Amino acid sequence: MKGADQDRLLVAKTYKLYLGGAFPRTESGRTIKVLDTKGNLLANTCRASRKDCREAVVAARGAAEGWAARSGYNRGQILYRAAEMLEGRSEQFIEELRSSGSTEAKARKEVASSVDRLVHYAGWTDKYHQIFGGVNPVASSHFNFSLPEASGVTVIIASNENPLLGLVSMIAPAIAGGNTVVCIASETFPLSAITFGEVLNASDLPGGVVNLLTGQREELIPPLSGHMDVNALVYADLDEKERKPLEEDAARNLKRIVRIKSANWFSDEAEGPYPILDLQEIKTTWHPIGQ
Repeated sequence: MKGADQDRLLVAKTYKLYLGGAFPRTESGRTIKVLDTKGNLLANTCRASRKDCREAVVAARGAAEGWAARSGYNRGQILYRAAEMLEGRSEQFIEELRSSGSTEAKARKEVASSVDRLVHYAGWTDKYHQIFGGVNPVASSHFNFSLPEASGVTVIIASNENPLLGLVSMIAPAIAGGNTVVCIASETFPLSAITFGEVLNASDLPGGVVNLLTGQREELIPPLSGHMDVNALVYADLDEKERKPLEEDAARNLKRIVRIKSANWFSDEAEGPYPILDLQEIKTTWHPIGQ
């Protein structure tokens, strides 16, 4: 029996998309083979289409108002729960990172840092308003308040460097600040992204707040950068050929563009309140002082 078990054909997992709190297959029916460093088949991932992109934006827009209206404390609870779930499944993430070429030590460090980063942003959700908002002095009989508000639907093009930590470091500040996300996973190492979607799905995050697409960047970026219902774009490691058409498309409806320049996702520069501020609009309110 032992010999028969060794000879059996392993069933390769097909990683689905994560859209609107569910895990559908791509409507195109296409898949991409994911290979390990030795060329062996690890799994299949969905090759998302333009239609999948549109559905992801619809899901993100549908969740935007409700997510932004939640208290910072509640968003923090959900991010902390995601950290708990990620911690509990750390061995699976370590194995996925190792199969993508990472060493055991580097994989463990990346998973631990990803958990810590979620906890870090869970702590910021009810504090960034006090730092970036305030009462402004004015020379009239008014109170003048400035407060940060979420930009809305944000497209994130995940980094190929540190596929789990880079992904978490880009998504966490966006949703901590009340935005909803459509994320294009790392094209090179996509497995951690969809497994992270499973973590988010089990952490009380409302459906549609985070939507994850796998596939080819050249196919997925244009329908999202040109989408008129997207408010912001975040990217880290696009080359000049990819950046120029993205920025031209984004200019058509004045999307905010955030380019993350630090390539070291383990550094202090990759966290803090400022990545939250990058996706906030500062709204000012005037209130008359009664006589």
